Amino acid sequence: MFSIIACIGKNRELGNQGGLVFHIKEDMQFFKETTMGHPVIMGDRTFASLPHALPGRTNYVLTRHPEHLPEGVIPVSDIEAFIKEHSDEEVFVIGGGFVYNEFLPYADNLYLTEVDAEAEADTFFPEFDKSKYEKTIIKKGQSDDLTYSFAKYTKLN
Repeated sequence: MFSIIACIGKNRELGNQGGLVFHIKEDMQFFKETTMGHPVIMGDRTFASLPHALPGRTNYVLTRHPEHLPEGVIPVSDIEAFIKEHSDEEVFVIGGGFVYNEFLPYADNLYLTEVDAEAEADTFFPEFDKSKYEKTIIKKGQSDDLTYSFAKYTKLN
């Protein structure tokens, strides 16, 4: 089973120039608590934006250059093979935009921190048909001048 986790703005903004557009401490904590103990898959640019591999999680990186990855990080070159191999466990898709787009059709759950703000961005979360999901608000919050909700979208059968 695949789950996607992301923090997005009103217009599905994700990132700008290789970084996140929103920096919310509570979102980082939510991300850590939600993904801890689960495998995570990300693109090579997302991995490069991290200070190191995420501890407590098996780190998979979709890349054409596995030689650039540190020891312990597992390269993935074939998305379809990865999906078949990992259909029996919950794997979190953690970015970026291309990787979200590729895995969206296979994701049963979307954990989205929905920020009630707009931001300058060059990377966006893919559009999806919200009528095909049941939405649950996990928690609402505010940080500085940002209001946000932790939402879980569960795919309807």
